[in-house]
Amino acid sequence: MEAIKMSGSSLTQKAVLFAVLSLSGCTALAAPVSPFVAMAGTWSGGGVLSTSDGQQEQLRCRASYDVAGSGEQLRLNLTCASASYKFDLASEVEYRGGAIRGSWTEASRNASGILSGRAAGDHIEAAARGDSFSANLSLTTRGGRQTVSIEPQGTNITSVSLALSRR
Repeated sequence: MEAIKMSGSSLTQKAVLFAVLSLSGCTALAAPVSPFVAMAGTWSGGGVLSTSDGQQEQLRCRASYDVAGSGEQLRLNLTCASASYKFDLASEVEYRGGAIRGSWTEASRNASGILSGRAAGDHIEAAARGDSFSANLSLTTRGGRQTVSIEPQGTNITSVSLALSRR
């Protein structure tokens, strides 16, 4: 009888070990959590727009991020203005396994194009491309704070740096 109890105990330990290893394997294979979830809501703040002639202007901005599905779809509306510039950006983006892809429009300049890049954790790196405009974007969201860096090409604006807070 003693041998049966030990065998049953050993069998139980092996079953528990198998279950733990199986679950951890599933976790490792699960899709990464979408960074869009942390972005949901309304944000505001400001930043600096720099131009090729060395000038800088203070910006005031408002952003709205609508997240759909399980966090894989994002609709963005970003409006920023300074003394001389205004931009009104809208985009629709999808997140799939670390990659982001979508489209964007900028109303004040009648520009549009595609957006693609990578996302990991709280950080997104992307490129916006269109017929008349292209830029590299970097965005980090940590809690109620967000930093955005935009580096346009082919325009007199050389960079835009934003610091936004959740409202």
